Amino acid sequence: MMRGLVKREWRLITQVVSPVNLQSTRCTTKTASSNNEVIAEMRSASPCDNSIVPISQVKDISGPVSKDNVIFPATNIIPDNHTSWLPSPYTATGKTISQYKKLSKFRLTSLVVVTTMGGYAMAPAAFDLSSFAMCTLGTGMISAAANAINQYHEVPFDSQMSRTKNRVLVTGQITPLKSVLFAAVSASTGLCMLYFGVNGLTAALGAGNLFLYTSIYTPMKRISIVNTWIGSVVGAIPPLMGWAGCAGSLDSGAMILAGILYAWQFPHFNALSWNLRPDYSRAGYRMMAVTNPSLCRRTAFRYSLAIVGLSLMAPVLDVTNYWFALETIPLNAYFAYLAYKFNKKSDSKSSRSLFRFSLLHLPALMLLFLANKKEWYFKKNAEEETIKTDSNYMVLKPSKTATSLGNVLPVAVAEGPR
Repeated sequence: MMRGLVKREWRLITQVVSPVNLQSTRCTTKTASSNNEVIAEMRSASPCDNSIVPISQVKDISGPVSKDNVIFPATNIIPDNHTSWLPSPYTATGKTISQYKKLSKFRLTSLVVVTTMGGYAMAPAAFDLSSFAMCTLGTGMISAAANAINQYHEVPFDSQMSRTKNRVLVTGQITPLKSVLFAAVSASTGLCMLYFGVNGLTAALGAGNLFLYTSIYTPMKRISIVNTWIGSVVGAIPPLMGWAGCAGSLDSGAMILAGILYAWQFPHFNALSWNLRPDYSRAGYRMMAVTNPSLCRRTAFRYSLAIVGLSLMAPVLDVTNYWFALETIPLNAYFAYLAYKFNKKSDSKSSRSLFRFSLLHLPALMLLFLANKKEWYFKKNAEEETIKTDSNYMVLKPSKTATSLGNVLPVAVAEGPR
């Protein structure tokens, strides 16, 4: 019996001190309390350098078996290739540009920039490359700043959600101070680009949207489901910024474009949040999908129908030609059909189908807007010019059928003294 016990303990020792085990095992500072003395002896013999313990340092096991002559392996060691979580603070070095792209939510910011470009292109005014570039870059900088501030405020809640637990602030890849500095520099740069490079109206819309997203929408997410409607307003402002950047003002056509972006947010986000209900509930977010699932489904379907109606109104308000109404019917009808299926049978399949198609629906709708624009303006042809005289102002309104020669030759008409 004693011989069998000695053989069993010898097998245990040979497994622990074998070269493979010692080379693949890392040192640990946390061990079971009953093994502290034995592990301390093992560390003194081999100071955590992946070296092989000499056989002369292994205790003789010919005597009685006890904790003094049995080496226990550390049970809380996880090999590197089995690590399934990211430590905080994050110890691995990565590319700085990639980390700040994640902080700014680069894909979401890109979508915001695309809608801004669409608003600029649809405005009934001449295309100017410099103002277009400044409007695009400025809007992107403001969006990046808003996303950085949003992540800064939501670190404790993002850490509880599977979808957001690996964000750069949660894992410590970027410090909170650096995220605040990034947001401050991005916001100030973006607002200056809009104010000095475009116009005051566009800058005011950008500043208002930044405040709305960071100071109202972000805290409202944990208070009331009204946050979804506020977030939809945030998504509808970028095309207004593009329109104002080009035309310098807002009219009914701009409201049509913003209304479509506002309505699109509901089927898009409600379908996304449906499969994230456990995460939102765990983090304490007050989303429709969590607090009122039936309202979540109905809202997605109703606003998909609103997109159909707004698209039909675009040619009536001279934003597009009437071909736009016909071309968008199949696209909007299928979008509404997916929202109807989500309303009637809300499951992971129907919500995922609606969400994925929403990512295709918006770019396709923007392209149809551009392809069917009512009138393009490639030259700076002012509708009104004011000429100052000694004591009078006269307004000139050139007709739309003016010849190219009339656009080149200066015309000065002034009321002479009587």
